[in-house]
Amino acid sequence: MTTPEPQPSSPPPSEPVTKDRAYRSPAGIAGGVLVLALALWLGIDALVAGDGRTPWAAAAALLFLVPLVAAYTVRPAVYANDDRMRVRNPFRVIVLPWAQVESFRSGYSNEVFTEGGDKYQLWSIPVSLRGRKKAARREDRRVAGQGGQRRGLFGGGGGGFGAGGAGGLEDGPVRAETDKVMDELRDLLEARKAAEASQGEVTVRWAYEILVPVLVGAVGLAVLLATG
Repeated sequence: MTTPEPQPSSPPPSEPVTKDRAYRSPAGIAGGVLVLALALWLGIDALVAGDGRTPWAAAAALLFLVPLVAAYTVRPAVYANDDRMRVRNPFRVIVLPWAQVESFRSGYSNEVFTEGGDKYQLWSIPVSLRGRKKAARREDRRVAGQGGQRRGLFGGGGGGFGAGGAGGLEDGPVRAETDKVMDELRDLLEARKAAEASQGEVTVRWAYEILVPVLVGAVGLAVLLATG
């Protein structure tokens, strides 16, 4: 009688190959935190020290303003990995497998277009016209520096390396930070659009945890103003 050989245990479920890359706006978060701190300070003071209808008005205003400010400043984020990107906008969360993404567009705002023709704004990756102008000036200096190096190397003036700053120049065109982020997303889309793991459907979920308190606060303020 033979003893059955022990069967190898099944391997644990595989985890995603790559973790999400998170793209958020530090300036937006910092500004939102400051506004929230000011609103909470004034609102709590009115709740504690106010009389008559003031505490009720302060409570309704806080219920309306705090979620709204957080939605537009602290909440927005874009998460991307090899399979899909997840866009967390003020009032919605959109999950887009790479196979469903048609293209990105960067104008006065950064947007993603789906194969079905839908468009979603990327709130956490704001366009900075000032940053683009600054990057353009740096790019002009880089190109001018490369021209100075060539003249110094091939018989021009003797100040090629010293004046051009060969050691401090960047490789490739200088881009604004948000434009670099969009370039990364485009590269990821191009590399992963046809992958089997990148197939699926676009899903959209409304952020009721933001919408409900904002609506309740707005109704409360309207009632207080109408009956005041």
